Amino acid sequence: MLRRLHHDQPESFAFTPANQAWAEAQITKFPDGRQASAIIPLLWRAQEQEGWLSRPAIEHVADMLGMAHIRALEVATFYFMFQLAPVGSVAHVQVCGTTSCMICGAEDLVAVCREKIAPKPHQLSSDGKFSWEEVECLGACANAPMAQIGKDYYEDLTAEKLGRILDEFAAGRVPQPGPQNGRFTSEPLGGLTSLKDAPQEEDHNGSVALAVRLEDTVKRIDGGEVALVTPWLGKGARPATPPADAYRPEKQPRPAAGQPVDRTGVTELEAREENKAKPEADVASQALTGREPELLTAPEGAADDLKRIKGVGPVLEEKLNKLGIWHFRQIAAWDIDEVAWVDGYLNFKGRIERDGWIAQAAALARGDDPEDNS
Repeated sequence: MLRRLHHDQPESFAFTPANQAWAEAQITKFPDGRQASAIIPLLWRAQEQEGWLSRPAIEHVADMLGMAHIRALEVATFYFMFQLAPVGSVAHVQVCGTTSCMICGAEDLVAVCREKIAPKPHQLSSDGKFSWEEVECLGACANAPMAQIGKDYYEDLTAEKLGRILDEFAAGRVPQPGPQNGRFTSEPLGGLTSLKDAPQEEDHNGSVALAVRLEDTVKRIDGGEVALVTPWLGKGARPATPPADAYRPEKQPRPAAGQPVDRTGVTELEAREENKAKPEADVASQALTGREPELLTAPEGAADDLKRIKGVGPVLEEKLNKLGIWHFRQIAAWDIDEVAWVDGYLNFKGRIERDGWIAQAAALARGDDPEDNS
């Protein structure tokens, strides 16, 4: 399918201040010279803000990343998730037309869109509120036919139900997403055949319950909802107007060598690159969190080959030995506080849990092969 930029383009594009901050934070994920790797999230944020990708938006993102405009245009025109023409100011309806949905009545849903929105896909409705298109499988086959509207799935649809949903949107209301036939999620249409007594915590399944709480699941994202703080720069989302004494990463000192990167606003990669040029700090002088585990001044007998633990190479083994960790049994005995302390020393937070060091060390201490338990 040929994908071209829309013939009518705005004069310019700019992120909202909050979205600009979010975009700049995304770029810090990647090392110098690799900023272009952030192209997809930044294009997506531009689309989330405006509803579609204009040429000025694509070029603005390219300029932020130091890319030639044609490179960003190649990405935007390649992926069908990017809308290259204006979409409805209220909602863009994506009707799944793949096998399961087609068998179950997707063509009837398309007919509703042609009647209520516009005769052809990607055309705006007469009032500019809606647009639609037919898309490939959206992965909700058990609830066919379905459509994605805004950020949510509307499942188990009929032509009548989709028409009513569009009327609700047009009236300024946001109808409840999820199954439209009374199902909780994707259980059998004839009723449960197992887990009949399983407790049901909420009236809706998880994704629908969240959408209902948000109350407006088709709203453009301008960053005004929350301060969009990324996990590697802070603790996560916080209120848009933080209290006067709120933690501000930009006013905090950069991490010293060997210290964990937490709320300083410096990526782990930056800290590791800085630490390469610095002498390794004395462990006793580090402000490590958690609790110090059992450390030895020398191995008890022959030292264990810690490199047998997946994720531990020669460099990490040397660091662990220097710290006073020589045996599988020491690692197997760590609790959560001791893991946090060692994480800080290694300056690679989360690695121990990610690779399952404790379980591996326990197996090796017993004389088992960790691979046999995987």
